[in-house]
Amino acid sequence: MLLAVLSGFLLAIAAPWLCPLFKDRVGWFMALLPASLFLYFASMLPEVAAHGPQVVEYSWFPALGITLNFLIDGLSLMFALLISGIGTFILIYAGGYLKGHPDLARFYVLILSFMASMMGLVLSENLITLFVFWELTSITSYLLIGFNHEDPAARRSALQGLFVTVAGGLALLAGLIMLGTVAGTYSLSEILNSGEALQDHGLFTAILLCILAGCFTKSAQVPLHFWLPNAMAAPTPVSAYLHSATMVKAGVYLLARLNPAFGEAELWTLMLCLFGGLTMFTGAFMALTHTGLKKMLAYSTIMALGTLVMLIGIGTPTAMIAFACFLFGHSLYKGALFMVAGILDHETGTKDVAAMGGLRGLMPYTAIFAAIAALSLAGLPPLFGFVAKELMLEAVLEAPLLQNLLLVLAVGAGVCVMVVAAVIAIKPFYGPLKPTPKDPHEAPPSMLAGPVVLATLSLLFGLLLFIPESLLIEPVVAAVYGEPVAVSLSLWHGINLPLMLSGLVLLLGIGVFLFWSRIQPQIAILREFLGRFGPEAGYFKIMEGLTKGATWQTSVLQNGKMGNYMIVLVLTTFMLTGYTLMERQGLRLWLDLGGSQVHEWMVAVLLVMAGGVASLTSSRLGAVASMGVLGFSVALVFILFSAPDLGITQVLVETLTVILLVLVLFRLPGFVRLSSTYERVRDAVVALFAGAVVTLLVLAVIEIQYFESISAFHIENSVTLGYGRNIVNVILVDFRALDTLGEIFVLALAAIGVYSMIKFRPEAKEKS
Repeated sequence: MLLAVLSGFLLAIAAPWLCPLFKDRVGWFMALLPASLFLYFASMLPEVAAHGPQVVEYSWFPALGITLNFLIDGLSLMFALLISGIGTFILIYAGGYLKGHPDLARFYVLILSFMASMMGLVLSENLITLFVFWELTSITSYLLIGFNHEDPAARRSALQGLFVTVAGGLALLAGLIMLGTVAGTYSLSEILNSGEALQDHGLFTAILLCILAGCFTKSAQVPLHFWLPNAMAAPTPVSAYLHSATMVKAGVYLLARLNPAFGEAELWTLMLCLFGGLTMFTGAFMALTHTGLKKMLAYSTIMALGTLVMLIGIGTPTAMIAFACFLFGHSLYKGALFMVAGILDHETGTKDVAAMGGLRGLMPYTAIFAAIAALSLAGLPPLFGFVAKELMLEAVLEAPLLQNLLLVLAVGAGVCVMVVAAVIAIKPFYGPLKPTPKDPHEAPPSMLAGPVVLATLSLLFGLLLFIPESLLIEPVVAAVYGEPVAVSLSLWHGINLPLMLSGLVLLLGIGVFLFWSRIQPQIAILREFLGRFGPEAGYFKIMEGLTKGATWQTSVLQNGKMGNYMIVLVLTTFMLTGYTLMERQGLRLWLDLGGSQVHEWMVAVLLVMAGGVASLTSSRLGAVASMGVLGFSVALVFILFSAPDLGITQVLVETLTVILLVLVLFRLPGFVRLSSTYERVRDAVVALFAGAVVTLLVLAVIEIQYFESISAFHIENSVTLGYGRNIVNVILVDFRALDTLGEIFVLALAAIGVYSMIKFRPEAKEKS
């Protein structure tokens, strides 16, 4: 299982060498991996259907309770099969679509990494590993959307998608951490069995809202849906993969995964039904306002995502069956339709459906399978999409909340989708042949394979419903609902209300389609209005505000003056430290100085005087001498308090430091006054304040001891573990070896800097 998840990353590493090796056949070769994964996961279907979920465990960070466990149940298998199955045809399709592209190897590196990230996300059983893969999908999708990096629109769209999804990812991270803390585990299997305990906790609402924020951004729910259509700047193979089986359904997957634990909460039901229903209608209506094939399909994906979220929110057994069928059916027809859109663009040179017509004779196979997939999108029999749509309408009629609103939105969305499906299936292929930038002809087999297989499966599974019923749909419903549900799929349920609503949608859709060309100008005006005042306009306002805020804080806090940086850092650190110290410890200024000797006072006074002279003198040599006095005084303190080893070390280091500083300063110009009297006084006040806080903090630390001193351990183990009787040496060389190594590295770095300064001759540079 671990190899299956990580194999995509391994093949991605090899892609730059494989592309030149296999040349035009590289897509077919790359597709062998997802095809093998599809067979591997398909072999698990009977076991999961018969015995339920299984967990495959791998230890990762056992001390932190983080594992690489994988949960194999109906939901994760459904997604794994879609990711690997559709991924097979995407890799083949990309080989034909991007044939001869100079960056084809980079594309395969990114798409394989994305596939592996998505696979890890849907199979992870641990919240932390799930989030790691979640963010990997954001990063790899950003690189895929911006694949044509020389195009400003592609870069802008990639950044927009990254900002929105990563912002949601931060909210999701907070929600997952709170969820793991409240549940006492990061294991999904255990969390799904603790629904009542979670809902009774005070943090439940915060957890729910954070998780919804992450899922809604990832799966493009209103009002955060605008990034998804803009992601169409990506090459068509990327769009087809993102929209059919992968990234945009990641949020839907997580909502479905957590539904058994959250589904009883009324807030969960309300939020998912409301936002899902609004997203369903918004996506369908916005698809109607465009004539670009990829934009139409992108907005219809938003419609599908909203439908899936709404069905999870409704939460009834019928809704769960509808969810499973809609998820499966949408992946089939949407993958096929996006690849058809890419074929039309590749062969005609235009994405605008209004600029196409009469292509049926030149591209007969594309026309046939586009029609089949579009019929499934429209939800017409005998396609599998019809079964999903009927179940969706039946579930809406059973909705516990907002039933009337959801019914109106579902019917409205159905009408819009019916029109979109008709436009895609009819406009490019029928009517008089229109001139296009390229001379169209049928696509090569590598580009036709995906639409042919996926569209055929939409028809086959619609006619033979018993095939997906027990192996696919029933395990998914059990995973999402939380308990087994009897599933019985049928094309004909008699004349009932859902069927009558479907008939109404069909009639209204045909009527709108007949007037589609006439209403497009009016709809375009509405689209422009929404573009100026809709959510995307708000996004640009927020980004503009962030830029202005960053400019202001840069001019104030990061103005290039190191002194200002130091003052801000010192004041912030020591004000917070001082406040905490006063709050918890109080101010204690009395000291017990009994027993102190005269020579100890003399050393203390010498330390203070040396520090003052070093700060006030205008002579470089005088400053070095004062610092030397300060260092030797510290060495004297070590000797007086029974630490001769430290004293000797301090003397040696101080002597070397003074010599080096004299050598360096000998070649540098004298002190130059670069600050005003006010700045020097200010700096002195800040320095005194920081010193006072450190002094009080040290005194407080000396007074309070939470743990037994580590000195006893060093004394006891110096000989037995460190093989030395000089305890200080053993501490430095053995017990604190890495610390000492770091100090040696710092000294070496300083020596290199000193050597560079000694060798630097500005007068020679000026002469040259």
